[in-house]
Amino acid sequence: MAGPGNRLTRMTPSIGILGLGAVGSQLVQRFSTAKVKIPIILHDLDISKTASLIDQLDHNFTQTSGARIEDEDISILVIASPSGQHLQVAQRAIKKGISVISTSDRISDVVGLLKLKSLAEKYDASVIAGAGFSPGLTCALARFAAKEFDFVDEIHIAKDGTGGPACAKQHHRAMKRPSLDWWEGEWVRRPGGSGRELVWFPEPIAGSDCYRAALPEAVLLQTIFPNSSRITSRLSATRQDRFTSWLPMLIPPHNDGGIGAVRVEVRGRLENERITRVLGAVSPPSSAAAIVVQTLTEMMMESLIDPFTGGVANIVDSTSFLNRVTAKGIKTVEFDGMPSN
Repeated sequence: MAGPGNRLTRMTPSIGILGLGAVGSQLVQRFSTAKVKIPIILHDLDISKTASLIDQLDHNFTQTSGARIEDEDISILVIASPSGQHLQVAQRAIKKGISVISTSDRISDVVGLLKLKSLAEKYDASVIAGAGFSPGLTCALARFAAKEFDFVDEIHIAKDGTGGPACAKQHHRAMKRPSLDWWEGEWVRRPGGSGRELVWFPEPIAGSDCYRAALPEAVLLQTIFPNSSRITSRLSATRQDRFTSWLPMLIPPHNDGGIGAVRVEVRGRLENERITRVLGAVSPPSSAAAIVVQTLTEMMMESLIDPFTGGVANIVDSTSFLNRVTAKGIKTVEFDGMPSN
């Protein structure tokens, strides 16, 4: 049975934003500052968040009139609600021909979204999973770095910092759950909080101890680099983070976690010589995630993304994408600390 067709082919595309936490609210402000004139519909379970934003915005920003934003007349749906709440909304949206951008960094969300490929193809929609600082930007950095190689053997990713409260809670949750790494051609799970490694991030973060955690980068990158031997990811954490990860959060998270950083190390071969390339980025994680989503949305509206299901690095040209996000304020660096753009 043929689907209703991709709504991006309409004369007037429209955007829905579900979740107005740290990432969603910054995304709204970025669209407003950019003077985006297409209809943008907002929804959050906390009605006060929607009301407070709407009062500051142009008339093209409205709040949903019903209980489900996917019932609105939209062509792109950004799901920026807390992790663990993305899959069912995405399924309903896709069946209406709506393309989906998900910011979740939970493994179960990412795996579930990738499994919607057949459904998305049926309804001519795109699904972008893991659209954030990490994963998202990290995956694009890995693919960009890989362009220098004849063969990529290893990819190792590390992240420092959290965005808003939902991000901090997911960070806490990920530390107590097993990692999912691609290791010598097999999926391997190891205890969260194990495998301490001192990782050097771009300034001002510098050195930080990082640990295994339940992170989805390997899931997103293995499809691009199926012949690689190792793909891993780690989170920075203090000793208290590590030893209290099995408890409820002892201190309520801040509204914004401040500056953060990511590091992407790619190892492989070029003309029979083994080489390593390390890229990084510095930004408040919630701001970086909003920039990533804004860029993906713009590229969709410009028809630079064909209907496809995957992570950021599967869908976009990494060079074009990174040029766009750095122009919007994300600072990227090479391993020697010099700007890469």
